[in-house]
Amino acid sequence: MQVSVSARHGNLQPGDQELIEEKATKLRRLYDRINAIEVTVDLEHSDKPVVEIQVSIEHAGECVSHADASTVIAALDMAIPKVEQQLRRVKEKKTGHRATGHKHIEAPTPDEAES
Repeated sequence: MQVSVSARHGNLQPGDQELIEEKATKLRRLYDRINAIEVTVDLEHSDKPVVEIQVSIEHAGECVSHADASTVIAALDMAIPKVEQQLRRVKEKKTGHRATGHKHIEAPTPDEAES
């Protein structure tokens, strides 16, 4: 899995890039089929930085979330739950629609059959 962090209209504070990468890699625990995570920090408005997270998923497209706050880390902390919810939804759609095989259906007991 590839994690890339980039900044627009400025540079990130020292240590912020490592913290962003660390928090972004934790998204992998939700869904195994993540190919890449791109985090873009827009510093055009220095008082309200905008964080955008794009998660590329195998056979499912992308999940995207945006958030802005007073600091970069606060915006990241607001954007991560949004993308986590999207990942949970994608995973549920992919794995939750399997039918029960006929081998695993319990046969009725004789008492239930008489009723």
